[in-house]
Amino acid sequence: MTDQINTLEELSAVAGVDVAAEEIVLREPVRDALGRSYATGKRKDAVARVWIKPGSGKVVVNGKEMKAYFARPVLQMILRQPFTVAGVEDQFDVFATVKGGGLSGQAGAVKHGVSKALQLYDPSLRGALKAAGFLTRDSRVVERKKFGRRKARRSFQFSKR
Repeated sequence: MTDQINTLEELSAVAGVDVAAEEIVLREPVRDALGRSYATGKRKDAVARVWIKPGSGKVVVNGKEMKAYFARPVLQMILRQPFTVAGVEDQFDVFATVKGGGLSGQAGAVKHGVSKALQLYDPSLRGALKAAGFLTRDSRVVERKKFGRRKARRSFQFSKR
């Protein structure tokens, strides 16, 4: 974080090329008055509202501790992935509210929200999170049921007689 480039002059000196102001956008941290960053994460039918702030690594989802809300270790691992990839384990407290979908979709939504909030809080983490694919919303959703079918694609059982 100490090797951050703040001005266009510094950037052009490092790159060795003249850089016009409209060609490059230096991202600024986005934080509210309380020093938190907010982002919305989505996965399947689940939508998560996520706030992060510097702290001891406490994660609260819908008013419960992470271990109480997401009891399965796999879901807890999914929530910790953005911090591991960014290299900031136990440096941020997370407060999230999540609605819709099942537990797996909700865990994915919180992960997406945490990733977006981390890159808003510290734009230098964006590269690692984007390379891991955490900033992209997973667009896979349940396919709708079609008429004349038992499920989305499954047909009724065929009977010759």
